[in-house]
Amino acid sequence: MRPHAKQPFKPNRRDENVTFINSDPGVIGVYLAWLDLLQIPRERLRFRLMIHESADASGAEEYWADLAGIPRAQLQKTTLKKHNPKTVRKNTGSDYRGCLIIRVAAGCHLYRRIEGTWYGIVGAIRPAD
Repeated sequence: MRPHAKQPFKPNRRDENVTFINSDPGVIGVYLAWLDLLQIPRERLRFRLMIHESADASGAEEYWADLAGIPRAQLQKTTLKKHNPKTVRKNTGSDYRGCLIIRVAAGCHLYRRIEGTWYGIVGAIRPAD
């Protein structure tokens, strides 16, 4: 998970949001369960699919919407990645479903919680001087 901080338009305005991108349904499920534990309302979540244009985008949209427990219409416009025939991709076939992007709107507080947790984890594993 990588919190993403936008550049603020005003020096005193912090406009953080939290964006999570993954293709593993188990990881997506854990992330959504974690957001539930943190009491992040589902209304604040925005979902988008990113998939290669040569794949079954419609089937993938249905798959991810079902996994996330949302109506398919709630997905934002799918991002289609250009197909480059020179690239040898391993993520092909009927089980390829692209990546699901989950963005938490108004995520400033969540961003700070993630940042604090991360610093706590990193601090705990650093050897004592």
